[in-house]
Amino acid sequence: MAKRVRKRAGERNLLEFLSPARGLTRKTNTATSNVGKQRSHVREAEKAGKGTREDGKLQAGPGSIEEFYESRFRELLSEIATAKNDAHEGGESASENGKGYANSINIVGNLGGAAPDTVLGVGTAHDMSASSASRQDSSIGSGVATTADRHGPTSVPQALESIIAGKHVGFLEKLSSLPLVRKPVEARDGVEGFLLQTLYDSESGVAAAKVYDDREGIVYIYRDKTGYKPYFLTDIPPDKIQEIHDIVRHKGFDRVEVVEKFDLLRWQQRKVTKIVVKTPDVVRVLREKVPRAWEANIKFHHNYIYDYGLIPGMRYRIENGRLVAVDVEPSKKDEEYIREIFKGEDESTIEMAVKWFPLFEQPPPKPRRVAIDIEVFTPFKGRIPDASKASYPVISVAFSSDEGWRAIFVLARPGMPMEPPREPLPDNLHVEIFDDERALLLETFRIIANYPIVLSFNGDNFDFPYLYNRAVKLGIPRDYIPFRARGDYITVTYGFHIDLYKFFSIKAIQTYAFGNAYREFTLDAVASALLGEHKVEVESTVSDLPFFELIRYNVRDADLTLKLTSFNNDLVWTLIILLMRISKLPLEDVTRSQVSAWIKSLFYWEHRRRGYLIPTREEIIRLKGDTRSAALIKGKKYQGALVLDPPSGIYFNVVVLDFASLYPSIIKRWNLSYETVNPVYCPDSKLVEVPDVGHKVCMSIPGLTSQIVGLLRDYRVKIYKKKAKDKSLPVMMRAWYNTVQAAMKVYINASYGVFGAESFPFYAPPVAESVTAIGRYTIRQTLQKAGEIGLRVLYGDTDSLFIWNPSEEGLRELQEYVETNFGLDLEVDKVYKFVTFSGLKKNYIGAYEDGSVDVKGLVAKKRNTPEFLKKEFKEILAILGSVKTPEDFIRVRDSIRDRLRKVYHGLRDMEFNLDELAIRMALNKPVEAYTKNTPQHVKAAKQLIRAGVQVLPGDVISFVKVKGKEGVKPVQLARLPEVDAEKYIESVKGVFEQILLAINMSWDEVIGSSRLEVFFKR
Repeated sequence: MAKRVRKRAGERNLLEFLSPARGLTRKTNTATSNVGKQRSHVREAEKAGKGTREDGKLQAGPGSIEEFYESRFRELLSEIATAKNDAHEGGESASENGKGYANSINIVGNLGGAAPDTVLGVGTAHDMSASSASRQDSSIGSGVATTADRHGPTSVPQALESIIAGKHVGFLEKLSSLPLVRKPVEARDGVEGFLLQTLYDSESGVAAAKVYDDREGIVYIYRDKTGYKPYFLTDIPPDKIQEIHDIVRHKGFDRVEVVEKFDLLRWQQRKVTKIVVKTPDVVRVLREKVPRAWEANIKFHHNYIYDYGLIPGMRYRIENGRLVAVDVEPSKKDEEYIREIFKGEDESTIEMAVKWFPLFEQPPPKPRRVAIDIEVFTPFKGRIPDASKASYPVISVAFSSDEGWRAIFVLARPGMPMEPPREPLPDNLHVEIFDDERALLLETFRIIANYPIVLSFNGDNFDFPYLYNRAVKLGIPRDYIPFRARGDYITVTYGFHIDLYKFFSIKAIQTYAFGNAYREFTLDAVASALLGEHKVEVESTVSDLPFFELIRYNVRDADLTLKLTSFNNDLVWTLIILLMRISKLPLEDVTRSQVSAWIKSLFYWEHRRRGYLIPTREEIIRLKGDTRSAALIKGKKYQGALVLDPPSGIYFNVVVLDFASLYPSIIKRWNLSYETVNPVYCPDSKLVEVPDVGHKVCMSIPGLTSQIVGLLRDYRVKIYKKKAKDKSLPVMMRAWYNTVQAAMKVYINASYGVFGAESFPFYAPPVAESVTAIGRYTIRQTLQKAGEIGLRVLYGDTDSLFIWNPSEEGLRELQEYVETNFGLDLEVDKVYKFVTFSGLKKNYIGAYEDGSVDVKGLVAKKRNTPEFLKKEFKEILAILGSVKTPEDFIRVRDSIRDRLRKVYHGLRDMEFNLDELAIRMALNKPVEAYTKNTPQHVKAAKQLIRAGVQVLPGDVISFVKVKGKEGVKPVQLARLPEVDAEKYIESVKGVFEQILLAINMSWDEVIGSSRLEVFFKR
């Protein structure tokens, strides 16, 4: 029985680029593309009451070309059916192991006058019926769909059949009925969900918040009803403000108020003047009109969070026009548990601990997520199109959803190669082929407009600006484009945009959350490190990729982007929610900010909660004084951590002891904070002196920094590290608790450093100097005690000690001493089978019993190491890891010498190719931003630009070392004879000389005999 189906203009597209009649007139092409875009656009225009455009850009109209496509359409069906029948007659099957593509070809559409109730196709009646039923109410866009089989097609006809005959992904069919334009729903009383973003709503001129209702899956927008306005503070009395005409006569001025704040720096209550303005931009103007302004550099939508005590990432309900927190009070049982854990602390710290508990216990939201990646026509290899100009067509857009479906929209282009796919296409893949770029973009916008969370990798800098500018260039009304610029990033109208390039570029995430697992911030580097998966490798430009390879390439990028948030039980997503709750920053802010901004935000929030005046950086420096120790490292303001001089050689059975959370523990135990170090006033005058540097610390009252850092440390150590390992808890709950402790680790490990950073608003050099001074004192006292009990300390670095062949009794005695005298935990961190020291600080190799190896500070781990050198380094580490006894080193020395000699000869005779010699480094900022010096990869990037190749931040520059003035050349422009072999030999020497020192071998010993051999051969 025939089923009614919608027209699918994209099936015509497939014919268009396969058709020999590619030289159709411009008029004919326009007619066909108009049909393709009509379905997606007219419906929305009618809903909006605008009608279709009459300039030909958005209005559809049939043409006689329909008859041509009807004919070609049937011809293609016949060709595929013939190919399939031939295969069966020859004893071959289109399927593999009984799991091939569906044995039917079902094309649906209303092409060139075919009756709308007609199903065109060949195959068994059963197959046609099932597939026809699945195709009712066509899915998104104009195109064809497939659920790709796990076995790749062996020929183009089979591949085409798999696309044309595949079943629809049901969820996409539902999406096709959703609106093209969607905005958050107005939140009214009773709405409940998670607060994910605050913003300034310029249309209504009020503060607003986006709330995700996890029960209905809807994003709501709450607009402030309290009359909240932007402001800043000053010490000028209100009557004097009235005399400053530049303020009171400014059109953005609203009013003045007098408020009371407690000044921690001066330890006094004071009245200050609050200058209230109409819009946030006025603050930047009027703050310059007063000699002293406080709290004038805080973003308006952050101020709204701080003043109302909101916690992004937590659940809220709209009650009487206000945001009211839900489930933020711990149960009586939980409160008793927390009070027991923090017993002995002062009451204000215990109360704070009780209030924090729900932050770590309330389950996170699970909004639907979709990852998006675009590919753009690129006329020249290596040239990335300019997103601001958007001059070239978007040739494909790939989507990957956490609901299990994938989709790709492909623009049909004349001449696109149709080679069989090299590998199978992914499962659950829906392919749409478009004959018009505008239709493709509009259907892309439909998906973006209907998802709460939209993921990208570099979407802020490329994908979304390109889509926006391209849509404008093609005449798509701005009302249909779901992107909005907000400061230095791109957001989406309905939901929330997370740019994972920005998130994984955060230094604290790279270092503390993922232990420097990735060194570069490219999608391939991050995915390979965290997922063990790579991008699809291509040799040509994306524009030249065959049809199926383009699909694989684009879909893989979208898949990787999604997986970066979902691997390990949604680790990254839950980490983001926890970082929001701790930092008090909204979703789109916390994922684009460095850790200093997180800590700053938490401090601002706590200042407002307690009624404290937020001081300026300048007055902290003026009142607290400067540092008192001489820096040992050039460019530093004060002396840093203690690092012992290591020996040179190999040592077996080395135990590494670690001072757990050394700096955070010092901050808490010594009550270090900007207001307690060198205080203007200290109640009861209870002061202690910091060793070596002489700064005074007030111990009478808990310091704000000490409280916050101490709470996070204690929560992590005393509660959540234990819960994460508690096997009596469900697996998912343990995973959540493990993420909780990881989020805390990120904060506490970064807490010390920010106070020594000049850009930090609470920059207090005496605080940072006191932390390192106490750390050095603790290490020195521990070293002295270790010597007294007969332990041999080989090396020490900041918070760790390397002890050679210790006794268990000695280790236990040293641990008890540290806990008793300093209140610190000295834990066994690692046990090495042996360690090789080069004699240089922060430079060693440690081997475990299982043969795995730790490498610290050696050159081959750095980003600017050629690939062949990394490979050789890895092989030599494996050789070292095989050592079992000291006698094994005799064998190992010979193996290492022979291997390095082979590398030396290979370079002298240039037996390596350019790819092996290439050094790959990513641009972290625009080329023109490198002003102080010009690194090698930037020199190569400039050469590419001069050659007409566009380079952007995030691009990986591949270059080789060459002879001549520049010293480097991009791989694309270099030739093998230009390579400077001597520079590479010096690199090999620099990398391996450190290892050679440890095994008592010199570089001359490696190459000496080879030179002698060369002499006698002459």
